[in-house]
Amino acid sequence: MPIVVSQIMILEFWNCQTVFYSSCTILHSHQLCTRFQFLHIGEAVKGVAAMVCWALRRAAQVRVHLARKASGVCRGPEHQASGARPTAPEPAARGAPGALGGTVELLGKSYPQDGYSNLSRKVLSRVGRNLHNRPHHPLWLIKERVKQHFYSRYVARSGTPLFSVYDDLSPVVTTWQNFDSLLVPADHPSRKKGDSYYLNATHMLRAHTSAHQWDLLRAGLDAFLVVGDVYRRDQIDAQHHPVFHQLEAVRLFSRHQLFAGVKDGENLQLFEQSSRSARKQETHTLEATKLVEFDLKQTLTRLMTHLFGDGLDIRWVDCYFPFTHPSFEMEISFHGEWLEILGCGVMEQQLVNSAGAEDQIGWAFGLGLERLAMVLYDIPDIRLFWSEDERFLKQFCVQDINQKVKFQPLSKYPAVINDISFWLPRENYTENDFYDLVRTIGGDLVEKVDLIDKFEHPKTHRTSHCYRITYRHMERTMSQREVGRVHQAVQEAAVRLLGVEGRF
Repeated sequence: MPIVVSQIMILEFWNCQTVFYSSCTILHSHQLCTRFQFLHIGEAVKGVAAMVCWALRRAAQVRVHLARKASGVCRGPEHQASGARPTAPEPAARGAPGALGGTVELLGKSYPQDGYSNLSRKVLSRVGRNLHNRPHHPLWLIKERVKQHFYSRYVARSGTPLFSVYDDLSPVVTTWQNFDSLLVPADHPSRKKGDSYYLNATHMLRAHTSAHQWDLLRAGLDAFLVVGDVYRRDQIDAQHHPVFHQLEAVRLFSRHQLFAGVKDGENLQLFEQSSRSARKQETHTLEATKLVEFDLKQTLTRLMTHLFGDGLDIRWVDCYFPFTHPSFEMEISFHGEWLEILGCGVMEQQLVNSAGAEDQIGWAFGLGLERLAMVLYDIPDIRLFWSEDERFLKQFCVQDINQKVKFQPLSKYPAVINDISFWLPRENYTENDFYDLVRTIGGDLVEKVDLIDKFEHPKTHRTSHCYRITYRHMERTMSQREVGRVHQAVQEAAVRLLGVEGRF
């Protein structure tokens, strides 16, 4: 029987059979940074090479586990015992991602692979890290500040917080949860394999925390926050990473809750049958829509004032989301620039009704924790959030979560820049496929990738792309020779796995 494997599986095995890792290994508490020396192995020892690579990876896991147990970055006054540090979880994923007919075990469950499977080990290695739940991590600080604000500002009649918080929901969701429950059209670009990470045709890594909205509403909740890691295939630069973190909020109102305190509110209604316009949905009255919109914007203005301080300039930009209408993006003026901070809107009533809350109307918003942290703490590169460098982490070991922190840059080591150009295959090529390949091989050594030139041959009509890859280690200087080996691996893998024709 012929064996069919995915591109990612070929890439991972090819890396093992053609490259020996030697020289020194540098252990940090959550990752293994390896200095490479590349020795080509002949065909006769491919099987041995694969076994050696497996053994090296297994030994590395043991050493990392021991290093994690023995190391500590800071001692939180409320969250850690003296000298203790939370032990990192066991590897979240096992198996060969993308292998047709195979399975991948993720977070204790097995998922059969099929033609949709497009996860790389690099991305799977991030699952379960939960940076937002790691005490004194900058993303944890942002989450805790938002929680503190909602807990203190919004209190139910019983004296308990109005909003409940869910920050440990599994990132594995069904495609129905991620798309259909949120009314995302069948032809929406976000459904493409080039944009999202699929375990198989029915399961994926969530692309947004909104994937949990319907389930929580169905459970009877009417005010909640959801925080978690989300996964999207994207470009490579200082602001984008395939794994980042979102915070989602939802609040529903009954007729009594929304119109309480409004003059003649007893005569106002939440719903009507009319036509949809730019200002409201067809089932909502204009009065209800305006009150929900006002409450949403007031809630977010208070939150941003809590985070950034008084005197903040804010503006609202109309936009489109499949699951809210009207929809807005919130922008703030910071250091003389307008920055998009979050998206929000009045929830689509069809979504609310399908979850069993037909007599309520509500709003939702979602924001990126990395984006907020980069602005608040002046963190210049999104890769830093995954760093185990104590010079970075210690800067956020504060006694008070509201204490102002300004990131003090680590020594910025020089970049090494290499270009790669190739003819594209006639079909089945996306830029995100190339970005994923570069991430898989280069990892966090890659600072950014820019498409700097496109060319179409006038006779053959073939298209050529030229990309500029910027390599920069976060903790040491890299030589051109060292980078050249990584870059050569990228070139060879692009030809083998993406079907391109190299121009190098």
